[in-house]
Amino acid sequence: MSPRINFLSREFMENPHPHLAELRRQGPVVQVDPGGIWAVTHHDEVQHVLKSPRLFSSSGLRFAFSPAWLGRTNPLSYSIAFMDPPHHGRLRALVTQAFTPKALARLESRIHATARKCVDDMLEKRQVDFVDALSTAIPASVIGHLLGLDESRHAQLKQWTLDIATLSGVAPDDTTGMARCRATVEELDGYSRQMLADRRREPREDMVSDLVQARVGTEALTDDELVGFFVALLVGGLETTVSLLSHCARMFAMRPELLPRLRATPTLIPRFVEETLRYEPPILSIPRTCTEDVTLAGVTLPKGATVLVSLVSASRDEKHFPDGDRFILERENAQQIYFGHGIHFCIGARLTRLEARIALEELVSRVDRVELRTEHVEWTPSLIVRGPATLPVELFPA
Repeated sequence: MSPRINFLSREFMENPHPHLAELRRQGPVVQVDPGGIWAVTHHDEVQHVLKSPRLFSSSGLRFAFSPAWLGRTNPLSYSIAFMDPPHHGRLRALVTQAFTPKALARLESRIHATARKCVDDMLEKRQVDFVDALSTAIPASVIGHLLGLDESRHAQLKQWTLDIATLSGVAPDDTTGMARCRATVEELDGYSRQMLADRRREPREDMVSDLVQARVGTEALTDDELVGFFVALLVGGLETTVSLLSHCARMFAMRPELLPRLRATPTLIPRFVEETLRYEPPILSIPRTCTEDVTLAGVTLPKGATVLVSLVSASRDEKHFPDGDRFILERENAQQIYFGHGIHFCIGARLTRLEARIALEELVSRVDRVELRTEHVEWTPSLIVRGPATLPVELFPA
């Protein structure tokens, strides 16, 4: 019997696709490492798990993402990402008000201005880290604006988000990483609670003030729930867009004919974004826990078992995506699943698409090609998100 694939190994992080293809050949549900968790790799079974919260719980994993070495509860554990119905639905209804088409339309000019300035700076320097120069700057500006944060905090958002998102990937012997994450959680929790106190004392026109005053039924949100929302917005809203934009840059470097084609026909940019999302989803996998003994695709999963739903694998499932390992700009993505499915479908999906479209409109209109300036891309160590930690590139003006 071949050894189990480890989702946190360097080999897997650098290129998970051949490993996931092998798992799909083995079956829809296969045991993997770390810890003998169960990976769900086929599109149909992934959909089934994500739309069955009674059997596959989010809240059951709340404290699994607060390892003992953290010394406290991860604030992300209090977010809607780790809630089941009915409380999940009531809180989600409040949060989605910030992501309506009308609300997002008000952000377009801000995103264009930020992206234009980023491209100006990048073309002046020519050689930059794309992650810092564009991928992070845009969502940090948007989320900072939504939350009413001082601009001086925007650069800090990326490190906070990175540490929270990679908690699951800290190795047992990585005492430096543990110390860094502990410090981040303490700092982020303290900052968030101070922000809540400030908004209660002096409300502003921002999302935090709205949520502080909001009611679920007749009850106000608790401070834990508010902090959890803040952290979830950082991780979901920042890290997802950062990874997507960085994957777009990698595609331009690997397929240099794409960028000039988009510049000639900018209406293809949304299609390019969708195929990049399918080809390299920014969300690697989603964890769930079994609320009872469950049989899935002929495999019996015991109550309490951890299930890791692989969005990356589902997005290349041969049954739904012929030639899934090929990047096909003209592909129709009717069965896309890269933002999740069911009640936990990503609230910020519209915002991520909007940020990516506008950023690429500014980039492709002025850049002729993007070349990688590294032979080895470092990837974010995480079971949840997938994206380059850094991406050194050189830009050539159009």
